This record gives sequence, structure tokens and C-alpha cells, in this order.
Amino acid sequence: MLKKVPNPIDRHVGSRVRMRRMLAGVSQEKLGDALGLTFQQVQKYEKGSNRISASRLQQIAKMLDVPVSFFFDGAPTGDMPTGGFSDAASSAYVSDFMSSSEGVQLTKAFVRIKSPKVRRRIVDLVESLAEEDTGNA
Repeated sequence: MLKKVPNPIDRHVGSRVRMRRMLAGVSQEKLGDALGLTFQQVQKYEKGSNRISASRLQQIAKMLDVPVSFFFDGAPTGDMPTGGFSDAASSAYVSDFMSSSEGVQLTKAFVRIKSPKVRRRIVDLVESLAEEDTGNA
């Protein structure tokens, strides 16, 4: 039997739920409790393996203090160009990063830095490290 692959839009919406939940500092368990779900059900929503109904998405949006449209920002569409680095692909890349705990930690710490000069130096450092890592691959 073939493994069922989640719909790309369900995966995108789930990753946006995860990103917003993490930015708000809410655990899967806490969100699940507020929705009357187990944390495992929240996990399935976030992975896109379980589709989120419209009414449930409205509840989640209210609890995480965002409009429902937030979850669809940058969602894949059927008419996306194939190849290249489109805006939608870029959004997905950022969304994936912001859905990771490292992405949330890095973003929260970075925005607390007030000096534009220091922020620029951090960006330069990260770019330099990325180039080194790519060169060693």
C-alpha cells in the first residue's frame, strides 16, 4: 500500500500554524488543550497529515492572534512557475526556517539587537559560514 502524501497546501497551512505557535511561545500541548485536542493531533495538523477544517482554523487563528489569511500567506498554487526561485518558493523556504526551533530562536534574538551595524556583521558572519559549509560539501 502506498503511503499517502500530504497536500502541499495542507503542509503549508500546518507549517504556518507551527511557526506562529512557536513565535507565540505556545506548546503543542497547550494549543491542543485550548482546542480540546491531544498534542499528537496538533502535530498531525502541523505536518499537514491531517487537514484543518475551516472552523478549527478560525479557532487556531483566534488563539494565536492572527487573521485566518495568515496561514495561507505564500501558499503554493497550481499555476506556480516550475523552476527558478520564485516568490512562492522563497516564502516556503522562509516558512520552513521559521517553523524550526532554531529559526524561531535566531529570529527572536536577532530582533532584540538594536545596532544596525551589529546586525549587519551577524548577517555577514552567517553568510560566510554558509559559504564555508557549502564549499566543504
